[in-house]
Amino acid sequence: MNILVTGGAGFIGSQIVDDLLQEGHDVHILDNLSTGHMAYVNPRAVFHHGDLLDSGLAEVFAAARPEVVIHHAAQIDIQTSLANPFLDAKINILGTIALLEQCREHGVRKLIYASSAAVYGTPQYLSVDEAHPVRPLSFYGISKHTPEHYIESFALLSGMDYTILRYANVYGVRQDPKGEGGVVAIFLDKLLEGKQPIIYGDGEQTRDFIYVQDIVRANRAALNKGSRGIYNISCNEQTSVNDLLKEMCSITGSSFNPSYEAARTGDIVHSRLDNRAALNALGWSPMFTLRDGLGATFAYYQTQYD
Repeated sequence: MNILVTGGAGFIGSQIVDDLLQEGHDVHILDNLSTGHMAYVNPRAVFHHGDLLDSGLAEVFAAARPEVVIHHAAQIDIQTSLANPFLDAKINILGTIALLEQCREHGVRKLIYASSAAVYGTPQYLSVDEAHPVRPLSFYGISKHTPEHYIESFALLSGMDYTILRYANVYGVRQDPKGEGGVVAIFLDKLLEGKQPIIYGDGEQTRDFIYVQDIVRANRAALNKGSRGIYNISCNEQTSVNDLLKEMCSITGSSFNPSYEAARTGDIVHSRLDNRAALNALGWSPMFTLRDGLGATFAYYQTQYD
């Protein structure tokens, strides 16, 4: 089928593109390269350099004629959202509305939307399931949740199908430690350069880490499953930041010697997402353990520093 991937030159999107091409689909990519990289763009895909709010978005849809749109183009950094909420809302909310309008105009069958655990805010209970109250702490959480409502409304008006995937903390190959990278990429960058990793807070805060290839598999499953549903994509496991770094030190042969700094605004203390709904509706469950995922990530980054 014809598939358009927004953010298809980025960390997650580019690996979804690779997988879709491997499965025999025709893939178009829309990316403004603000955080994506041409080096990640599969040459078998058709690349469109542009922005969701560009006047040329309709031309991209006309060229791609997508049956399915997988939407990963976003502003993804919590601290950026707090410093510049207007930019955050412009990209994540208005950009998604512009995309939805084109989906409606061009008769797209289905939209798969990359949402975030940040929509839940401070958990009232663990594991957090999809029925948990939505009370985001950061502007980023708000700007990822708001499009969910627009997607639901557009679907009712146009008949378009959708699946919303709320990701836990994604890590893995191609994540950029120099930009808005997650903690795994940042820690690996420090360890490989022989520098001291920084932990914000006491390091006992926990996260649910999921390897990028499990995210790729969830998007593949959502092509034809999970109709009009919202699903957590996670490992349903808690790992403290201290334990994460200790595991990474073990894999890389480094000593555990972090620098501790004040906790950051907008960060929750504990997180673990219940993934049973995704298992039931998508037939999906994570395949990578944390150690396996970290090992694969380390092997990739090691080649970048050789």
